[in-house]
Amino acid sequence: ERRFRRRAVRVIVDFQSNTGIRCEYATILGAGGLFIDTAEPIEIGSPIRLRFRLPECDRVHEIEGRVVWHHRAIPGEPATRAPGMGIEFVDAAAAAALARDLDEPR
Repeated sequence: ERRFRRRAVRVIVDFQSNTGIRCEYATILGAGGLFIDTAEPIEIGSPIRLRFRLPECDRVHEIEGRVVWHHRAIPGEPATRAPGMGIEFVDAAAAAALARDLDEPR
């Protein structure tokens, strides 16, 4: 059972890790983390700094996280899941601010 509700989104996320700075789409978001849709996921355990804005919000969220899982596309095999990586937020204060914005009625 999940600790936080999740919702489907399409949000551009700028992120920085030990592999450099990149920009990809997040497609699932919750107060505990997000899924970044990418053909080039970062290694599990890697720290990551994320920056994004919810579509209905003016606030820019900057949150520290870490890669907790990834799914890579395997050439020649049918895709059963979208390639990408699951990020867990490790900054409790920033995650709490995000949770407030996610819970506000729209």
